[in-house]
Amino acid sequence: MKRKFNAVAVTAVAGLVLAGCAGGGGGSGAESSGLDSRGPISFAMGSNDAAKLEPIIEAWNADHPDEEVTLVELPQEANGQRDTLVQSLQAESGDYDVMALDVTWTAEFAAQGWLQPLDGDLQLDTSNLLPATVDSATYMDTLYAAPQNTNAQLMFYRTDIVDEAPATWDELLSYRDAADAEDLDLLIMQLKNYEGLTVQTTQAINSWGGSVVDADGKTPTVDSDEAKAGIQALADAYANGDIPKGANGYTEEQTNLEFLEGNAVFAYNWPYMYDTATSEDSSQVKDNFDVAAIVGPDGPGASTLGGYNNGINVYSENKATAFDFVQFILSEENQRGFAEQSFPPVLASIYEDESLIEQFPYLPALKDALDNAQPRPVTPFYAAVSKAIADNAYAAIVEGQDLDQAVSDMSSAITSSTSG
Repeated sequence: MKRKFNAVAVTAVAGLVLAGCAGGGGGSGAESSGLDSRGPISFAMGSNDAAKLEPIIEAWNADHPDEEVTLVELPQEANGQRDTLVQSLQAESGDYDVMALDVTWTAEFAAQGWLQPLDGDLQLDTSNLLPATVDSATYMDTLYAAPQNTNAQLMFYRTDIVDEAPATWDELLSYRDAADAEDLDLLIMQLKNYEGLTVQTTQAINSWGGSVVDADGKTPTVDSDEAKAGIQALADAYANGDIPKGANGYTEEQTNLEFLEGNAVFAYNWPYMYDTATSEDSSQVKDNFDVAAIVGPDGPGASTLGGYNNGINVYSENKATAFDFVQFILSEENQRGFAEQSFPPVLASIYEDESLIEQFPYLPALKDALDNAQPRPVTPFYAAVSKAIADNAYAAIVEGQDLDQAVSDMSSAITSSTSG
């Protein structure tokens, strides 16, 4: 059968560095052109997840023969995807009409003037979407992208050891004796110095009521008592052995393997681990685990948001078609299709579908997590801010550096990286 879309391989541009700071590119001229124009468009997405959009593109193309969507597969790795898009946008190219952006890139691309604001004639109805996903697509009070799919970390726990999911951080820590009795780690998570540590740190900061940067995306706020308390909670747990020393090298996959091998009572990880724990023959916890929202000091914690936002290229020549296509992705049928592929949707009603809950029992817990989730720092300087968080959190949590010094260093690094 002839396929209804074309997959185009795009190679990464090695070593590409984004020039300049916020505010470059685009402009009102580009924003005002092509708003009513229709015709064929392209949709660019990383090859690691692009297959999930193929059925949607096929359905669209069947009903819109004069406005066909061509799927452009970007490199598999996130850095390669971003580099390819940045090179094209810096050249003011409209080659990629709609771009599936990691949620952490949205503010950067918006600040550069590369994204069409979704207001005026292109105003998107977000009333049925999960609020945190809308926040992740908003920069300086303007919506610059349409949330496509989302994700939030969950707390996995052993039901053969834990009678009921703990509701607070202290309740989780109270299972230390039970873990010791079974010679198990209490809580495992990603503490290697990479993006995973940024996720864990921002989750802790937000869960304790703090934040990383102010609404301007530049001013550091990590020196608040609340932010410090979140980092201190992780540092204390690591120092006390509640989080094992080996977690300083754990990525998501190492966390997955350790939990599946039955080596921990609790684990913080993304929902994909639910599928591996229930489906892999090697899983030692297949019938003895469940999930809940991560925890904070007084109740559910603030999980860090993942996922993609669909931005319309400000240089696109057919923005009316591009806007209709991103709305089409948000239809109930297509969002349900995402759920069936374990690709968490952004349409809130999908999480109440009883047939889906029967198939994917983690959906209610994921909805709880998403209701309390917060985006990673919304800043046009995300890569540098993330490095500042991870480097200094590692110093405080793993290396035992004085917390006030680590937070001061984190704050200074954020200021330095956002002042260019």
